[in-house]
Amino acid sequence: MIRDTIINLGYIAASILFILGLKMLSKQKTARRGNAISAVGMLLAIVCTLASRGLSYEWIILGIVIGSVIGAWSALAVKMTAMPEMVAMFNGFGGLASMLVGWLEYHAHPESPASTIISIYFAVLIGGVTFTGSLIAYAKLNGRITGRPILFSGQRIVNAFLLGVLVLLGVYFAIASEGEYAYVVLLLILSLALILGVLAVIPIGGADMPVVISLLNSYSGLAGAAAGFVILNNVLIVAGSLVGASGIILTSIMCKAMNRSLTNVLFSGFGSAITSTSQKALGEAKGISAEDAYFVLEAARSVAFVPGYGMAVSQAQHVVRELGDLLQENGAEVKYAIHPVAGRMPGHMNVLLAEADVSYEQLVEMDTINPVMPSVDVAIVIGANDVVNPAAREDPSSPIYGMPIINVDQARSVFVLKRSMASGFAGIENPLFYKENTRMLFGDAKASLQTLVAEFKKT
Repeated sequence: MIRDTIINLGYIAASILFILGLKMLSKQKTARRGNAISAVGMLLAIVCTLASRGLSYEWIILGIVIGSVIGAWSALAVKMTAMPEMVAMFNGFGGLASMLVGWLEYHAHPESPASTIISIYFAVLIGGVTFTGSLIAYAKLNGRITGRPILFSGQRIVNAFLLGVLVLLGVYFAIASEGEYAYVVLLLILSLALILGVLAVIPIGGADMPVVISLLNSYSGLAGAAAGFVILNNVLIVAGSLVGASGIILTSIMCKAMNRSLTNVLFSGFGSAITSTSQKALGEAKGISAEDAYFVLEAARSVAFVPGYGMAVSQAQHVVRELGDLLQENGAEVKYAIHPVAGRMPGHMNVLLAEADVSYEQLVEMDTINPVMPSVDVAIVIGANDVVNPAAREDPSSPIYGMPIINVDQARSVFVLKRSMASGFAGIENPLFYKENTRMLFGDAKASLQTLVAEFKKT
């Protein structure tokens, strides 16, 4: 009795830590502390769960040690450029775990009450979709398959048909869970859920991956909550519900940032066709050397950095901060403008800049920087493309027309750091490169920034 009371109190404490940690994650200043608090809550929840199942403390400690080693190795070995893929895999494994919990619980107790049977169905269905959907997202982000939408005739009809069949099978499974064919039906639900996960994600273009990752994160939470109802684990229900709700909220924020509906993201096949606008029609891009760029920056009184995935690829965040510090010492006001969908997962740029110890006060959102952009002397775009594309504001025929962007083209001068004139992840030509106030600084972003830093240190 005392043992059960302690375990339940531990669950309550873990739930409180989850809520506090999630609250702290919403602000950059407290994000690291919130992550640590959530981790402590999860450790407490795992220990309480294993102890409630009668597992000896020796095995609990061994599991914690093994898990900690794997987690530490992953954190150290995975590059920041691969962080979106890692998050996608985490979502997938969360879905897989929930799917297996539902399957194995029914395998062990087919005579479970109706409430448990329904929970098993949702754990298997949502978990299966999340698992294979996340694998496809990982493959798209990692370049193992094309990042462009994979479309075929009648795709929406096939997906709708699969979903309808899964609903009908779920009804049958709930009514006849102890019937002769119930186990076969469950395996069929599991198989179709895995197929639906693949078919649901392949038509989504790479530019929409931030939305897909947050949505799959929500799915993994919902699957976890369903698994919690299956095994009657209160803390799993709480944690899954928190993840599910926060994922849906984040997905809504991402869609709003792109001025698109979730339906449009999931079913439009955005990015399946490359725009055919020629460079000649847009004008001629003008290059600049790092040495000449230095003279412009040396006279600048306000500078705005706009990071994108290219900064992550070149691992340039530390050099960006160093250049920002030198500009401040030279008397310039320095800001770092972050678009909500910059990079390939929500908060990607914030994490990179936080890793480089950029001051939180210098990080500004799109809605904050845009009104003052005309007064910015130099906007430095580092590997970003689609989130600064003025076609979203000027060209009604553009696929991204209406999407809110960071208006760097309104700054007095714009330096774009890119390896080439290639289009971004969405495959759309960017008129910014041909604007009169834009200069292209070609080459590896980190190397170009290091040259600028060296020029400042000469003086």
